[in-house]
Amino acid sequence: MQDWNEAGVWQHLHELLLAELRAADMLNFSRAAVDSSHLREMRGGAATGPSPVDRGKTGSKHHLIVEAHGIPLAVTLTGGNRNDVTQLIPLIQAVPPIRDKRGRPLRRPRRIYADRGYDHDVYRDRVRRFQITPHIARRGTEHGSGLGIHRWVAEGAIALPHWFRRLRIRWERRDDIHQAFITLGCTTICWRRLKTSF
Repeated sequence: MQDWNEAGVWQHLHELLLAELRAADMLNFSRAAVDSSHLREMRGGAATGPSPVDRGKTGSKHHLIVEAHGIPLAVTLTGGNRNDVTQLIPLIQAVPPIRDKRGRPLRRPRRIYADRGYDHDVYRDRVRRFQITPHIARRGTEHGSGLGIHRWVAEGAIALPHWFRRLRIRWERRDDIHQAFITLGCTTICWRRLKTSF
């Protein structure tokens, strides 16, 4: 796992499957959505911290960006105490260029949707610099804004990696190894989506 991760095998495989999904006309870059989930860690290490949703127990967070159908484009790993909004720009930057046999590679969605955890005007401005229109729920406003109709795909997709027992709890001390596992999980999700198109 370590050697293949350092060689970029898992990331390259994820990018290849995204390209296959694009060729099958299964990617929709008109919009994207972001979300995160907490997971408990058992051995300490980098990218861990006290989780505010688990009585301060040490944990980590998976942060995910998906396209309009909920297909994972990129994932990052942080400590459990990291604010979601700090990963908004890293997630956008982590989306790889998705190539096709013709035309320009896909790289940036036109719009991005997020919940109240991402409500900071400074980050809205940073998102706009990527020529992406942010649609982020405001704190203190009532539910029913209508943004959830586009955000739900991220909320559903963030649960998918936890289907894999290895990703429900973090056992690895090294954050790069756990990052490799979560990238492999996203790659498997892409493969399953692609199989349904055959």
